[in-house]
Amino acid sequence: MKNIKLFEDKKVRTHWDDKEETWYFSVIDIIEILTGSSIPKRYWSDLKKKLTKEGSQLYEKIVQLKFEVD
Repeated sequence: MKNIKLFEDKKVRTHWDDKEETWYFSVIDIIEILTGSSIPKRYWSDLKKKLTKEGSQLYEKIVQLKFEVD
């Protein structure tokens, strides 16, 4: 599984873009690790709503992309 990295024994889905020479990481996986949330997708959804109410300029139509796992 070359697209899985470990952080403190937790799996984080990743993607390396050869053209841009940039790593991409799953926000949901990172949220689960940092918050300990049992429902990280819900945590992220609620956080986006809260930030929007506070005036953050998050892109309103952020979609969830699926990581392909080898």
